Amino acid sequence: MSGERTFLVGGHLLTAPPLEPALYVVATPIGNLGDITIRALETLAAADILACEDTRITRRLLERYDIRRRPVAYHEHNADVAGARLLEALAAGKSVALASDAGTPLVSDPGFRLVTAAREAGHRVIPLPGASAPLAALAASGMPSDDFRFIGFLPAKDAARRARLSELASLPSTLILFEAPVRLNPTLAAIAETMGGERPVTVARELTKRFETVRTGAVKDIGAEFAAGPVKGEIVILVAPAPSGETEWTPEKLDNLLADLLETMPVSKAAREAAETTGLPKNELYRRLLELKDGDGS
Repeated sequence: MSGERTFLVGGHLLTAPPLEPALYVVATPIGNLGDITIRALETLAAADILACEDTRITRRLLERYDIRRRPVAYHEHNADVAGARLLEALAAGKSVALASDAGTPLVSDPGFRLVTAAREAGHRVIPLPGASAPLAALAASGMPSDDFRFIGFLPAKDAARRARLSELASLPSTLILFEAPVRLNPTLAAIAETMGGERPVTVARELTKRFETVRTGAVKDIGAEFAAGPVKGEIVILVAPAPSGETEWTPEKLDNLLADLLETMPVSKAAREAAETTGLPKNELYRRLLELKDGDGS
């Protein structure tokens, strides 16, 4: 087991208990450093090895709580080499803490590969819950939370983005998306185009930080609001579930979906994707896709 280490919280010196050998998946604050849990601090202090995406970001958290550790980098560019070393440490009976830059590891960060490899090697994986931007945004949005789907980042190219949104348009679930500030306005415009300008959305920006903003309304109105000036910061977009009856596929709506899919994939794959989205027979969709591709869609 790891030895005891101390850290400082609210002027009080606390002692981190020893850790059993395992991979500890540690959620960290998404902005406000006060959102860290005591258990997370104990784990960051006591683990034999502390791995993180960006050591500079993690050091700010460690310094805030007087945790005197030297973290090692584990990210998508060094995952093969760094991951192998972490697995070797686990095999040697060490405890390894994996922290993301912000939020819960494995939610849009490279931790998936390490956790999968650790499990395949028979090592215990222990999750430490905490801050999560998708769940924080969902809680503040007032949108249905009984059925939601985390989508992550949409494709960067416009045609692929519209095709993906067309696939999602009829789902009876609240959709949760991440987006870069420079793509916020194009994405809101694409949502309005594929789902209608009245579809409710929430844009949550800079959650838990000084300039936190949460805006909810029809996507055409929210799009106009954010188009008025430059947008900065971390962004979560929530899209309301499809209204009742939205899953009725009119010929025009169906052709729009098929045309979007044809822009990014071959006919066979487009037919498969369209069948999964609409529930319509794949062979019929395949024939219609061929008509649209050959220009005989009238």
